[in-house]
Amino acid sequence: MKTVLQTSRRDFLWQSGGGLGGIALASLLKSQGLLGAPSVSPGNETFMRHFPKAKRVIQLFMAGAASHVDTFDYKPMLIKKNGQTWDPGESVELFQSQPGNTFASPWDWRAHGQSGKRLSEIVAPLGKCVDDMAFVHNLIGKTGVHSQATYLQSTGFQRPGFPGMGAWISYGLGSLNENLPTFVVLPDHRGYASNGPKNWDAAFLPTHHQGTVIFPNRTNPINDLFAAENDYITPESEEEGLDLLRASNLQHQSEREGDERLEARIRSYELAARMQLSAPESMDISKEPEYIRRNYGLEHGQSSFPKEINDVEETDYWGRKCLVARRLLERGVRFVQIWSGNDNGFPRRNWDSHEDIYRDHGPLATGMARGTAALIEDLKQRGMLDDTLILWTTEFGRMPCAQGGKGRDHNPFCFTNWLCGGGINGGITHGESDEWGFRPADRNHPTTVHDLHATILRLLGIDHEKMTFRHNGIDRRLTDVHGEVIQPLLA
Repeated sequence: MKTVLQTSRRDFLWQSGGGLGGIALASLLKSQGLLGAPSVSPGNETFMRHFPKAKRVIQLFMAGAASHVDTFDYKPMLIKKNGQTWDPGESVELFQSQPGNTFASPWDWRAHGQSGKRLSEIVAPLGKCVDDMAFVHNLIGKTGVHSQATYLQSTGFQRPGFPGMGAWISYGLGSLNENLPTFVVLPDHRGYASNGPKNWDAAFLPTHHQGTVIFPNRTNPINDLFAAENDYITPESEEEGLDLLRASNLQHQSEREGDERLEARIRSYELAARMQLSAPESMDISKEPEYIRRNYGLEHGQSSFPKEINDVEETDYWGRKCLVARRLLERGVRFVQIWSGNDNGFPRRNWDSHEDIYRDHGPLATGMARGTAALIEDLKQRGMLDDTLILWTTEFGRMPCAQGGKGRDHNPFCFTNWLCGGGINGGITHGESDEWGFRPADRNHPTTVHDLHATILRLLGIDHEKMTFRHNGIDRRLTDVHGEVIQPLLA
């Protein structure tokens, strides 16, 4: 009797041509980032089109909208016309007020560095770094709404559902270490800014590219990293539980080929296990030399702070995050995002200074400037600034006219960002605002966030038009369908 061999369609296809088909399939999966990857990933060479000048990024985000005309964008016209009717020669629609009189910054300005860049006195600590910094004063947004504008700066889109820049860079370049996350977020200690974790979500990218949140100022900086103290969980029982979980996960995964969600979850748990050993050490600043802690503003000796917003408290919290960021970067974290300011509340603890620019911006800017200057100097003396790219940003700027006499309303029509380190041509300004700081001086050629994102990717060696991920039939990218590299910013 003749034996009939049973074969599946999958077996037939593989036996009759699966060699070449398998190679083609593997190539296709790799190009879409769907193949398994080791813990320390070299990234996707498909995206690399340039020699990288930088290999890591720090994004400093001033939540609530920092005023460019009170910090980095010197406007003599505001001083000359202070208190007079503000007339930019066109109708102006503001977010929540009518235009008030011309409002000069309440702080003095002074030139710094060989470049002679003028800075407000509240950011004067950055004066010793201005020759390493490149300023962009003609940045424009698309909206004066905090949540949408924050999305735009964080993800390149002004609605939810898109990966944060750090997630894109993690996807494109992979990890530099196996014991710490590739993308770390250090929020304001008082809470999240607008949109919260959606600003650093992986969205449709593989889940393990999302930002890992760390609160350096808290007793438990990373949620759920360690079991709570109790008398029923022992190291032995925890390991046995993890063994059972691994076995269950493997069985579940074997029955669902092609579903990457469990694989991402397994990788996150494995990373968490490694972080139990490495994360506490990376955040322990007690062993830092006294002069380093002093430079970051941590020498005050206070254990409590006044109820009112104040310089010492803001310097402590921001400086501590900057020092932890440096420690994370030198241990292989690829992207660190540091936030100043939480979502709206009263009294103000963010940069949304509608009521009193002097009260709010003074302490916030002073603390930010001292900690940031210490970070730049620290990276520089360690030889890390050459390949570490720093971006200072906010969701939009503030108006040159007064709101209620002492505050400023939203200005999405023109604001400031600056970059430093990692291949940046320091000591320059690219793109000026007009004489008021109201709109770009050259309205036909403003700078957009897509241009900044394209430039950052370029310095990391990535072609922003090539780094895509197919989602819902569309090849999505960080820069959407926009963005041009800002060549004058490149050293």
